This record gives sequence, C-alpha cells and structure tokens, in this order.
Amino acid sequence: MIAKIGLIGLFLQLMTNLDDIDKRILRVLETDGRISNVQLADRVGLSPSACLRRVQDLERTGVIEGYRAVINRSALGSGGFVVIVAVDLSRHLKADLHIFERAMHNAPQVRECHNVSGEMAYLLRVEVDDLEAYKHFHTDVLGTIEQVTSITSHIVLESPKDLRR
Repeated sequence: MIAKIGLIGLFLQLMTNLDDIDKRILRVLETDGRISNVQLADRVGLSPSACLRRVQDLERTGVIEGYRAVINRSALGSGGFVVIVAVDLSRHLKADLHIFERAMHNAPQVRECHNVSGEMAYLLRVEVDDLEAYKHFHTDVLGTIEQVTSITSHIVLESPKDLRR
C-alpha cells in the first residue's frame, strides 16, 4: 500500500511540476511522435541533451505512455466504415462488465471501448469494411453476448476533427 501511495504521490507531484517546456514537448510529440530529438529541441528552445533528458523523464514517469503508427485503414482497402456504438447491459455487475470487456478486447473490429456514465454502459468505436461487415459484427459478436440488452449504432459520415490521425 505504501508503494501505491508513493507512486500516486510521485505522479501528482510530477503533474504539478510540469513546466511550460514540458508542456510544449508534449504538444509537439502529440502531433509528431517521429520528430527527431534535434528538431524537437529546436522547437521547444532547449539543447538536444536537455530535451532528451526531459523526454526520457516524461517516458519514465508514465506521462508519455508510448508511440504508435496511425494506420489509414481506407488506404489498405479495409476499415473505412466507422460506427460509434452505444451498448447497455442487463446488469452492471463486475462479472458482467468483465465478460463484455473481454469480448470487446477479442473483437478486432473494436478499435476503442469506453465504459461511460449515462444512459448506456459502453461506447465503442467500430471500424469495418462496409455495412455488411458491420451487420456481421452487430449480429455475430454483440448479438451473442447474453448481457447486452441495447445496441444503438451511429454511422460516422465524416470526422472533421480526429486527433488520432
């Protein structure tokens, strides 16, 4: 328990200790995680060695969790059909939530799964090839989970702002 309190305290201390340079580093890396350290240092006004130390500290403390490639699934000929799905469960018991979350974890069509407050228990971001593929997901994945009582589908027509891209 002391270790947990220590980590939480360290995290809270770190969050209050982020200065303007750390925040600039985070903003730049959020938009371009592949920027070289030299370019990053130049953009935030630091020497390359000082910039690298700060980035490593942000990584070590968990502020920066990782880096990833953003894949344009439409360019690959798949996943261009996006649906935001609201799902409710018959009960909100821990075991039921766990069953649903495990099923979503194992469903490759589900790109995001959020447990939310409000009228529904979950919001999903589902990416599939087309309407027929979504119908398959709706029927053969969501439709087989006993705890699911409500599914509301919202087909995404356009995403004028999407910071994941």
